[in-house]
Amino acid sequence: MHANVGDLLIIHGHVVGQGDRKAEIVEVRGPGGTPPYLVRYDDGHEQLVYPGPDSFVEPAGPQ
Repeated sequence: MHANVGDLLIIHGHVVGQGDRKAEIVEVRGPGGTPPYLVRYDDGHEQLVYPGPDSFVEPAGPQ
């Protein structure tokens, strides 16, 4: 997995009825864009994440 600051991390829900979670990547702490990522959710909560196979990176659009 590779990401840049500003990309979105999408994490699929694990339970029926639970939607996907989206978080903006605010810091890439691994070498060459690899995890872990510091992400910020819509509610302002920040968390250090090591994404699993249930997640993917959506590149940020043109600035």
